[in-house]
Amino acid sequence: MQTFLEAITDGILEGGVYGLMAVGLTLIFGVLDIINIAQGIMVVLGAYLSYVLWIHLHIDVFVGLLITIPLMFILGVAIQYLFIRPLRGRERTSMSLLACYAVAIITEGILYQVFGSNYLSMTDYWTSPNAEFKILGYYVPYVYVLGFGLAVLFVVAIYVMLYRTQFGRSVRATMQDHTAARLVGIDVNRVAAFSFGIGVGVTAAGGMIFGQLNAFNPNTGYDLISRLLAIIILGGLGSIGGALGASVLVITL
Repeated sequence: MQTFLEAITDGILEGGVYGLMAVGLTLIFGVLDIINIAQGIMVVLGAYLSYVLWIHLHIDVFVGLLITIPLMFILGVAIQYLFIRPLRGRERTSMSLLACYAVAIITEGILYQVFGSNYLSMTDYWTSPNAEFKILGYYVPYVYVLGFGLAVLFVVAIYVMLYRTQFGRSVRATMQDHTAARLVGIDVNRVAAFSFGIGVGVTAAGGMIFGQLNAFNPNTGYDLISRLLAIIILGGLGSIGGALGASVLVITL
């Protein structure tokens, strides 16, 4: 019974970490109707950025999110503007897969050039034996709980944005019908760029937590994207809450 409870608890908490990565992917699909297969390498890039801030500037990885999230948001907007927006016509969806794959290859190549192929890990306070507490008779690292908390926070924040703001109404209108949204005066290109930016920006937090729990190198993104795709399909493509729920279910099982 004790082992079962431990497995369930670990699955729920680790599932929250994957939910943190999957939320951005499902948001991008909902708005742009494309699958960003570069999302895995974006998570890895977020881990590397947190690693650099911690190693070279001695900035705590959680504090570093104040820097990495805006940086990743800007990168997402740039990717959408340079690689996704120019695509037109009936082949747009299939061509966007190639464009995102190109982004993944370019990012992976840059990371190999800068950091090499060796696995890196972050052995700071949050991964030490001191950063854990006892629950149900065994010890749970703080980083698991904080990662799950961040996942819930981002899901709630995105939900509030979608259903309680003017920009959110524009996003939902774009998700339902791009043409109709243009006809009522919505700047669809702006909505798409900001949504892609938010989807990539969230990966900064997911990458930081992932880097705390796992060793990583530039090739790690391929393992991540396969699992993230399974999560958003199970949770319902475009469903924000479904991404978090499916993450917990997939990792627990």
